[in-house]
Amino acid sequence: MQVDRNFSYGFSSSRYAGRPKTVRKEAGAATDFAPMRPRQHQINCWMHQLKEIVSVIKTKAYAAQSPTTPLSPFSVERRDPGPTDVQIEILYCGVCHSDIHTARDEWGGTMYPCVPGHEIVGRVSKVGSKVAKFKEGDLAGVGCLVDSCRICESCKAGLEQYCENGFTLTYNSEDKHIGGHTFGGYSKAVVVDQDFVLHVPENLDLKAVAPLLCAGITTYSPLRHWKVGPGKKVGIVGLGGLGHMGVKLAHAMGAHVTLFTTSPGKVEDGKRLGANEVIISKDNAQMAKAANSFDFILDAVSAQHDINAYFNLLKREGTLVQVGAPPLPLPVNVFGLIFKRRNFAGSLIGGIPETQEMLDFCGKHNIVSDIELIPISKVNEAYERMIRSDVKYRFVIDIASLG
Repeated sequence: MQVDRNFSYGFSSSRYAGRPKTVRKEAGAATDFAPMRPRQHQINCWMHQLKEIVSVIKTKAYAAQSPTTPLSPFSVERRDPGPTDVQIEILYCGVCHSDIHTARDEWGGTMYPCVPGHEIVGRVSKVGSKVAKFKEGDLAGVGCLVDSCRICESCKAGLEQYCENGFTLTYNSEDKHIGGHTFGGYSKAVVVDQDFVLHVPENLDLKAVAPLLCAGITTYSPLRHWKVGPGKKVGIVGLGGLGHMGVKLAHAMGAHVTLFTTSPGKVEDGKRLGANEVIISKDNAQMAKAANSFDFILDAVSAQHDINAYFNLLKREGTLVQVGAPPLPLPVNVFGLIFKRRNFAGSLIGGIPETQEMLDFCGKHNIVSDIELIPISKVNEAYERMIRSDVKYRFVIDIASLG
């Protein structure tokens, strides 16, 4: 099934029963409308009709207008909170490598203008009449998801990130409420259904909490799923935005943690963050000495690299989980898996219940990201520095700098 991502033909929410529904077309199937791509004045008409039903609020933001233009000031429309909605005044937003990929359309499918940002921390400024989970003034967070179908098996299990009918991303997804597409946290405010808003521990440094909403849960989820804890020998590959959180979390879970890095200059930092030992992965002797010794390895590297070298470090029936997303497929020598019944898996962020569990765990263990705080005017420079790995270990935008 394919969805035309270039136009919003209608609205799937039950609140707008009787309005045109979004066209989804399979090859050779009939469509609800003819022609397939309506004229612009039809789109404008539908948008005008919807905005008569749902009032909107304007908020300052930063957006990319095309794959090649830098992010610049922009104004976005948010829906006025409905009965189950929470409006959040955004204080901080982390900068994820996914933001760069999406803003520059490196993964394809970006809808412009694009306002990135899915590591959002702020305070509740308004709640709908039926909201029971939050009140005005509460600290709140929003991660990568703002909705899902809520009825499939994955959603019922609290695994909304694997929604079988399609989740709604915080940015660059169809906006079911006011049409168009969703805008992220590089903005002053956001409105989200209470079921996708998270409680933030009061004892943590707010600006350093923001990256937990992506980098934190992306590493926490596989560590928890594969039962990392005392008595387990765990490897973390790469010391970047994801890897440094993997080290901190695995250490707090009680595992024996080994960091793998290509950079000798990161040895001391790795130990400071919680690694019991650091192996320079370019040193063949160090790698050979570690063969057949790991229960679990979390690979957080998004660049091309030899994944097979890490398979050889796993014990029989050990597991390597990939959370970094290299741009090209990684060649896999299956014999490295077959002969020891090893496992190679992937993991995607986390569901809402597990993300809340992660935040509570971080509150209990006083875990936050190592960050560099920047004004939003420096976000384009931050993108270039991230590409060069010139940050320890996550940029966070001070949204007050939007003015």
